[in-house]
Amino acid sequence: MAGLPLLLSLLLGPFLGLAGAAVFGFFAVQLSGVYFAMLTLAFAQIVWSIAFQWVEVTGGDNGILGVWPERWAASPSHFYWLSIGIAALAVAALRLVVFSPFGFALRATRDSPLRSEAVGIDGKRIQWTAFVIAGGVAGVAGALFAYLKGSVFPDSLGISLSVDALVMVLLGGVETVSGAVVGAVIYKALNIWLVSQTDLSKLVLGAVIILIVVAFPKGVVGILETVRNRRRPPSKNSALLASRIETAE
Repeated sequence: MAGLPLLLSLLLGPFLGLAGAAVFGFFAVQLSGVYFAMLTLAFAQIVWSIAFQWVEVTGGDNGILGVWPERWAASPSHFYWLSIGIAALAVAALRLVVFSPFGFALRATRDSPLRSEAVGIDGKRIQWTAFVIAGGVAGVAGALFAYLKGSVFPDSLGISLSVDALVMVLLGGVETVSGAVVGAVIYKALNIWLVSQTDLSKLVLGAVIILIVVAFPKGVVGILETVRNRRRPPSKNSALLASRIETAE
């Protein structure tokens, strides 16, 4: 609508996602468990209502039309490789974050909030920072999604899309970066294939997801890592550590 070029719009997407996550995350991290989930869903409904009713900016239920890439990225193959490249950079950046000191502090906050607080880790600040990072990466995906579809509607802010993302993470494996990627591929591939096979695609997809989650609680990536660790011969250090643990017990 402002006539901005593609690359600048792709940069503004994560910036606006980051800004929104900073505001919502400040309130969300004050809670935990089911209350945290309910509050994030409430914020999602608020954003959807604003997008639906702010017709002058978002177009309301008519949406924003004509959001197409520039000529150099307009062909399907060019936009595909552009999206793949940006997604790969985002995943690589997330892996750097996960294995940085900040990532270890975040895991400490998740695994043992009391102990992490005792060693001086500010759990709320760490969670809020993670919320902001997640919002920025989601903004990247949102910007690419708009150019892929050529239009944006308030339905893109609905709860169902948030549930889809959660299902992808559960399928691939929580607590892993690659799990979200694998889960997204499996979910979309199953969805597209089942639509072409049966009129009850949503029912069958739900049943398949339940079976996978029950059979593999850690997700596909989690079960693969478990199998790989079992087949890997134990090192001398791990055997020594195990013997010390047994002695301590």
